[in-house]
Amino acid sequence: MLKIGIGLITSKILAVFVGPSGMALVGNLRNFLTSLESISTLGFQNGIVKYTAENEKNKTKLQRIIATVFISLVCTALVLSAVLFFFAQYWNQKIFGHDFEYALVFKVLALALPWYAVSVFFISIINGLGKFKKVIWITIFGNLGGLLVSVLMIWQFRTLGALLGIVITPALLFFVTSYFIQKEIGFFQNLKIGLFDFKILKNLSSYSLMAFFSSVFGPFVFLAVRNHIIEFLGIEQAGYWETMSRISSYYLLFVSTILTVYFLPKLSKAHNYSETKSIVWQYYKFILPAFVSVAAVIYFARFFIVELLFTKAFLPVTSLFLWQLLGDVFKVCSLVLGYQFFARKLTMAFIITEFFSLSLLYVSSLYFIQFFQIEGILMAQAFTNFAYLLVLAVYFRKSIL
Repeated sequence: MLKIGIGLITSKILAVFVGPSGMALVGNLRNFLTSLESISTLGFQNGIVKYTAENEKNKTKLQRIIATVFISLVCTALVLSAVLFFFAQYWNQKIFGHDFEYALVFKVLALALPWYAVSVFFISIINGLGKFKKVIWITIFGNLGGLLVSVLMIWQFRTLGALLGIVITPALLFFVTSYFIQKEIGFFQNLKIGLFDFKILKNLSSYSLMAFFSSVFGPFVFLAVRNHIIEFLGIEQAGYWETMSRISSYYLLFVSTILTVYFLPKLSKAHNYSETKSIVWQYYKFILPAFVSVAAVIYFARFFIVELLFTKAFLPVTSLFLWQLLGDVFKVCSLVLGYQFFARKLTMAFIITEFFSLSLLYVSSLYFIQFFQIEGILMAQAFTNFAYLLVLAVYFRKSIL
């Protein structure tokens, strides 16, 4: 709840100081960071959670996993940082276009990236150990520090400050996560280069493929669609879509957090379809009804929500709520099924279904935007989420029936 509250405060500040056009630029940077995060962590997050949970009592194996992943992530992050720093102008043009000069953002991101990658790694280990309360405390401290930095940056530098805040705040998590990981397993004393094991990287490679496909290609699809909207409908329209996406991300955070912290470890430990089915239906009986109820309240309170969280300049966003909420209901229905790809290492099936989903989203977005303007992108998302749910329901039918 705290993370959602902080996100809402940040959105209000963004709305006041940068407006719809600035919101569109923030959206582009967020999409880029999602891809960069997946590359810098080699897509290992879900794999780390799974193997940490499975080897919690096997100290030797756990140490090998930790050492191997840590060394790999640090080396990868340093290489990416160099690419970001020395080619900052190139990335500025690719992400923001020729009309904006924010190369400094990518240079700062280059310095922050290694710290952020390691913090994501630490959180995955703590999550895999089942220390849910510690994950919550990390989130609390990290988000409070992030809020403070973001507010100061936006206050001083407006749009540039908003962009800098986005790249700086995740790195602050390192100082919180390093304290908890050291307290939990004595990480730095047990870290030895000699424990590096290529077999562990091979086992984790399937997770990399899955994460790269969704976390790298997915955001670039959204980036391409947003740039299409900017070109044909204008940057303010793109800002409205980003605003709706931010609102959606706040209430979906509740579901995604529960899935990552509670359901993924349980699905990873399930030994047969009977156990998996029990976990899936636990989700549908308790989480799904709660989400649908919240979605209904959000729809009827949409005018109040937009004026409270943003400004009157964002009121056109209210016309986007119906399709966004409908699409999100389909998405929430499919999430627990989709997590089985990670829990059971179904790499090829995941890539095929993700390719289908992203391709359908891109094509349908361009098609619907022609006829329904900005509302068309929300229609395309709802249509894609429904089609994806049907595919997963058929593929994982043994987990449902």
